[in-house]
Amino acid sequence: MIKVLIVDDSVFMRKLLSDLFASEADFTVVDTARNGKDAIDKVKRLKPDLVTMDVEMPVLDGIKALEQVMKECPTPVVMISSLTQAGAEATLQALELGAVDFVAKTAGPISNILEIRAEILSKCREAVKANVSQLVKVQPANMLNTSLKTSPPMGVFADGRIVAIGTSTGGPRALQEIITKLPGNIPCGIVIVQHMPPGFTKSLAERLNSLSSVTVKEAEHNDIIRPGLVLIAPGDYHMVVEREGGKAVIKLNQNPPLGGHRPAVDPMLESVARIFGSKAIGVILTGMGHDGAKGIQAIKRQNGQTIAEDQSTAVVFGMPKSAIEMGVVDKITPITGVAAEILRALSKQ
Repeated sequence: MIKVLIVDDSVFMRKLLSDLFASEADFTVVDTARNGKDAIDKVKRLKPDLVTMDVEMPVLDGIKALEQVMKECPTPVVMISSLTQAGAEATLQALELGAVDFVAKTAGPISNILEIRAEILSKCREAVKANVSQLVKVQPANMLNTSLKTSPPMGVFADGRIVAIGTSTGGPRALQEIITKLPGNIPCGIVIVQHMPPGFTKSLAERLNSLSSVTVKEAEHNDIIRPGLVLIAPGDYHMVVEREGGKAVIKLNQNPPLGGHRPAVDPMLESVARIFGSKAIGVILTGMGHDGAKGIQAIKRQNGQTIAEDQSTAVVFGMPKSAIEMGVVDKITPITGVAAEILRALSKQ
């Protein structure tokens, strides 16, 4: 039985979420809290297995409450966030501070829970399995002076090199660990699929860009893949790579979701395998499910190099585990070593 503490300043939302969990045999609501201060007290006293945390609340907001919870009584937390620019930025901050995952409200403060019912239940069930010991290891990154960046070289032939990364739950923290360690003059382009809804991927790209020597942006249709440029698939769009005029370019589409995901990792990795062949480096990081395993297999079949995050650091080991069990991963390493493995793989090409 999963013991849940619901934290939200809205009486209506507390009732909706309570009814939602009460309808499931494997959940029990141990209490609710109306603000962050109330939440901290009840987490310490009740020791729930899971906390759902609203972001905007009086007295003490969800971000400050989360920070205190992770310091004093580490517990899996799923944030309930609004689909706004401010909501996206606050959510990324929450993920950096130790939240396992988030659910975006579909209609402002008073969300239609029925529309996101399956997502809430799925993410909450996975959250209680999360490697919380990794989530409390917060190392705030220093902001980089982006004026020191050099512009990515213009144009790269489609038979050049590329790094393709796929991730889901726990991904923003994992990506920060990797991307901030890469040199600005890295000799290839980097493409990333992170499972996130629209708006959140743009905030993630801007956040990583501000912290990194490489240039990071949310991908746009027909973007050219260039050395030193990191392109993140926008929420609600699949991203693939195609050959066009001797160059590798990004193509976005809204084909049906795969495994419930759009963007999905597999289409991106499979396209990279087709276009770059043995010059591709595929990386699979923390996340629930098995998206990316087929794509990693495609890169391996083309004699590309493949890397997976080790279970010891993965917040959720589903995605890396699926690829590893298929026997298509060359190197398994903790997240702290992924950037070095990427550079090592590039040096072999």
